[in-house]
Amino acid sequence: MTRYRPTWAEINLDHLWYNIKSIRKELINQEIIPVIKANAYGHGAIPIFKFLIEKGVKVFAVSLLEEALELREMNQDVTILMMGAILEEDLEIASKNNIHITVYSKAILEKILNSLYPLSLHLKIDTGMHRYGLIGSDDILHAIKCINEKDNLKLEGIYTHFATANEDETFYVMQIIHMKEVLSQINPLPQMIHVSNSSSAFKYEKDYDFTSHIRFGISLYGLSLDEPKPDIKPVMTLKSKVVQIKELKPGDAVGYGATYVAKENEKIAILPIGYADGFIRQNKTGHVEIRKSLYKIIGIICMDACFIKVDDYVQVGDEVIIFGGQISIDDVAKRLNTINYEVTCQVSYRVPRIYIKGGLKDD
Repeated sequence: MTRYRPTWAEINLDHLWYNIKSIRKELINQEIIPVIKANAYGHGAIPIFKFLIEKGVKVFAVSLLEEALELREMNQDVTILMMGAILEEDLEIASKNNIHITVYSKAILEKILNSLYPLSLHLKIDTGMHRYGLIGSDDILHAIKCINEKDNLKLEGIYTHFATANEDETFYVMQIIHMKEVLSQINPLPQMIHVSNSSSAFKYEKDYDFTSHIRFGISLYGLSLDEPKPDIKPVMTLKSKVVQIKELKPGDAVGYGATYVAKENEKIAILPIGYADGFIRQNKTGHVEIRKSLYKIIGIICMDACFIKVDDYVQVGDEVIIFGGQISIDDVAKRLNTINYEVTCQVSYRVPRIYIKGGLKDD
């Protein structure tokens, strides 16, 4: 995306690869499945997909068929697993593009069994999160039996997802026990068994000898919900520039609703970033970083711009770090009473991503 406006997100691919190497230290034989759904959690799915293919990664996971097809256009050889829901009418296009799809309910299983298209399947087991997945052992074993009886279907993998790997060990243990019980009843097992997300991969995966892969999601991008945090580096830095400075007199109001009124002679800087870029209005209580100092956001954040109270040191053209410097993504998440996933996913498509590799920038 060509950059005409001085607002952008820097994506550090060296940090991304550092995070891959960090998780590999925790694994014995498991292969990594980078999760690059939701535009790689806001980091840009296609550039990250291409970068990781260059690094030798062979398997990727997304949520939507649209996401899978976008990646398939870039490469015909790697494995792409679609973890979300699929419609019966979309089985043909999944088959033609060799997308691995998930069997997550008895209803979709019936549609798949009635299909004549060659399909690669992963069976999702609901071990307690109660989102996607089959629950009862009878249903699971029946599904496997029916799939194996069809010449056009191949069961490539079985997986589950943990609800509390980062916080509630008791619930986590219950889920893993359930998964092991299910697997003990399946013979033969498919070649791909994956249970761990980022938190589980760092904390527990080294103790497993029955898995073949791990799904590396949020920590691929240098973020985590665990404390203490694993050895990973944040990948995204959101930046803008000062495009105008205004001098206010006592009584001058700023922005929509005139919610901020100057009490003395003040200076404000205008930044070309707003809620349409993912810098949502709730950020109005925060700060930004300019020249290694923090400056307060004032007024109401607009769709395309926001206001910062500054001093004489700040000049038009100065680079502004919205997050990724002294203000971390976790700081923003705490301010917004949310999680770091949501902060990066909110950075909209109209914000260009600038990719850094070996210290060099690449648009």
